[in-house]
Amino acid sequence: MPLLEVCNVTKRFPGVKALKGVSLSIAPGESVAVIGENGAGKSTLMKILAGIQTPDKGEIKIDGRPVEIRTVRDAEKLGIALIHQELNLCDNLDVAANIFLGKEPRAFGFLKRREMEHRASEVLRQVGLDVPPTASLASLSIGRRQLVEIAKALASSAQVLIMDEPTSSLSTGEVENLFRVIRTLREQGVSVVYISHRLSEIHHVADRVVALRDGRNSGELAKDQITHEQMVRLMVGRDLDQFFPHTPHTAEETVLSAKGVRVAGKSGFPIDLQLKAGEIVGLAGLVGAGRTELLETLFGVRRAVGGSVEVAGKRVSLRSPRDAIATGLFLVPEDRKQDGLVIEMTVGENITLPGLSRASTAGILPTSWERSTAAEMIETLRIKTPGPGQIIQFLSGGNQQKAVIAKWLAMGPKVLLLDEPTRGIDIGAKHEIYEMMERLAQQGVAILFASSEMEEVIGMSDRTLVMHEGQLAGELRRDQLSEEAIMRLATGAAIASTT
Repeated sequence: MPLLEVCNVTKRFPGVKALKGVSLSIAPGESVAVIGENGAGKSTLMKILAGIQTPDKGEIKIDGRPVEIRTVRDAEKLGIALIHQELNLCDNLDVAANIFLGKEPRAFGFLKRREMEHRASEVLRQVGLDVPPTASLASLSIGRRQLVEIAKALASSAQVLIMDEPTSSLSTGEVENLFRVIRTLREQGVSVVYISHRLSEIHHVADRVVALRDGRNSGELAKDQITHEQMVRLMVGRDLDQFFPHTPHTAEETVLSAKGVRVAGKSGFPIDLQLKAGEIVGLAGLVGAGRTELLETLFGVRRAVGGSVEVAGKRVSLRSPRDAIATGLFLVPEDRKQDGLVIEMTVGENITLPGLSRASTAGILPTSWERSTAAEMIETLRIKTPGPGQIIQFLSGGNQQKAVIAKWLAMGPKVLLLDEPTRGIDIGAKHEIYEMMERLAQQGVAILFASSEMEEVIGMSDRTLVMHEGQLAGELRRDQLSEEAIMRLATGAAIASTT
């Protein structure tokens, strides 16, 4: 018998029907991944299960018994807990106080501190977190804070954990540790509902996949059926070979040439590379291989150690991003919120900010230019926003990323450097960014993009450069591209075999 069942749930909001008869079941100790584009209904369904919203129609059952979930407290009493993407913890309290916040053990009105710490230690052991319950939460990494959030749910006797994008802020090591904790919890009979845009993670944690599209169930996959191709097909209604809109480009004119450049902070050999007009080149490698450092060096964020760089046949000195921008070379950084946007400013202000000095005359900026440029870029990149005056922090990750790209498109790039261009965005926005890359290449823009997603590199590249420990380990033509060929170079195996 399923532990939790959702039967034909419908939910309306003004002007939109978010859920249209969605069903879901999960057994004790089972991990079910729920996937879908933004707007597919994932968040609405999870909020209904967590008591944040109530359904208009349909039924929810626990152990076969119909239940009503109208508040968060109702959900907690039924053993359902939502682990938010933005953790719901207090930095100024210690670990034990966070775990039992609002539910502290008391006797005659007095806090039973020793009992609270003892019970906190028990649930911390359950999630494999070796920190004292008296430790300050502020002293813990994001990954450890997330485990405190899980321990908090277990302290409330949660039997169903809903995890919303749990790895979005975690390092590789923290992600692996989270997967280990999920496996342990499943062995203890705890069920997990796992939501993630990172399809590469799903097969590590899911016993089954449930896909939503346009507020409806679009299909399920058993564990032995889970592949990237199948998940994409269920989410977007088309096969993976139709998902990447890439057509091979024949390029002649060299627009970027780097010779003998060493990446600061990396011990690799001097790097030589060329990008041609209208070419899309992938940059692959393991974490720490130096991909981000190479892109930042080409953009002037880091100082190159020796070597020379030419843009459009002219030797340039890239001592700062200002130098790179002046040559038509632009970088979309890995962390868009930290390095790509002014998060408190509007969409329009972010898009036009780099071009203010170009557009102004004698220090006076024509407001008509600012309005028309922002409007044109919003339309061109299909940025979903109420208008250019919307504060950008309230946009989805995919639309924020489009705004980062838009500010450089407005400047007329010769070379566009993209660092993890689709990280943390939904699959629909990914496809739109791939289409944008293809359009720019057809217009003659040279694109160099770093990505940790193999399917993305293989699907979008005319050729791929692979890095290993700060050096270029090799180059693969499009007809040579495969995960095995990339990993052979990325791990240094190909280098070792030639030495």
